[in-house]
Amino acid sequence: MYPNILRHPGPTPIPKRVQLAMSQDMISHRTPEFVRLYQETTNRVKPIFGTSQDILLLPSGGTAALEAAAVNTVSPGEEVVVITVGAFGNYFVSICEKYGFKVHKLEKSWGKACTEEDLTEFLKPLSNIKAVFATYNETSTGILNPIEKLAEVVRTHTDALFIVDGVSCLGGAPAEMDQWGIDILVTGSQKAMMLPPGLALLSVSERAWKIIEETNKPAYYLDLLSYREWAEKGMTPNTPAISLIMGLSAVCDLIDEEGGFSQTVARHELMKNMVREAMRALSIRLLTSDEHASPTITAICAPEGLDLPSFIGHLKEKYHLDFAGGLGHLQGKIFRFGHMGYCFPSDILQAVSLIEAGLQDYSYSFEPGAGVAAAQNVFLNSLRK
Repeated sequence: MYPNILRHPGPTPIPKRVQLAMSQDMISHRTPEFVRLYQETTNRVKPIFGTSQDILLLPSGGTAALEAAAVNTVSPGEEVVVITVGAFGNYFVSICEKYGFKVHKLEKSWGKACTEEDLTEFLKPLSNIKAVFATYNETSTGILNPIEKLAEVVRTHTDALFIVDGVSCLGGAPAEMDQWGIDILVTGSQKAMMLPPGLALLSVSERAWKIIEETNKPAYYLDLLSYREWAEKGMTPNTPAISLIMGLSAVCDLIDEEGGFSQTVARHELMKNMVREAMRALSIRLLTSDEHASPTITAICAPEGLDLPSFIGHLKEKYHLDFAGGLGHLQGKIFRFGHMGYCFPSDILQAVSLIEAGLQDYSYSFEPGAGVAAAQNVFLNSLRK
């Protein structure tokens, strides 16, 4: 039995050391042992967020943390702006509409980023905006929004909170929550954080805490004030995902051993460039521009003349190479190559080689080895720097 080569945008492969850490004997979440684990681990995660604020841990998927960010800061009838550049930006729209917020939707075509000029123009006729919601990395299209610049626009033109979904890139992309002026930043465990699904992480600015304290919210399990109160004691209000927190500690060890988080970010940038140059060498189009390309996932258009669902299924069945297809109106038109978390240049070379094998099976016209050579050149050039 060959192992599945998982190159999805999440869940992603789990390092063996993380698996072993999660296999430790269970402990109670109301003991000094857990308090030490919680406090040490959340402090070590702060550089990934770029914050001095507490990191709160929710035993949930990332979507629950996005919902918590919304319901704790905005009341029904209040106005918000939601920036959406794909399927997961629309999640924020759905959450906000569900809670009765008045939503102003800034929508870009899939494959395009929201620029600071776009947001500036959109905000001009609006007033009394309580929050601006944005997706840092849009998983459905491989777009990395310029969050630092968008945060500056929000600060300059509004008094709104800036709330950011970083689920599919935190751990693989730079984030400076405090410096950029992000008020709530959210991520999930199952993507660049190298963990199984089931743990959400978020951090809240002092400015946002003041708003949360004043907001009348219909939340119990997702009441962030409760999480803050218990975090001061090194605990969570409800039973946490203890094994995942043990695994998160091991993830921090791996990042330290790589040379620190800046090196982890550099590895993701390198893998992005390897994938993009390989596809160009194979004359396969990319959905996004280089300027706004994600370091954690690349959206790749169907090779010319190929039935994409058939080709992706063939790669999985014959070569055990597992990609994600497109979402929404991009279904059948793109596939998504995940290169985040526990993924390295050697994994990119393996995947590109197997893509080439599949292309030959489908009689696609290209120079065999061209994609691998292009990816390899990017990698070798990085070693010479």
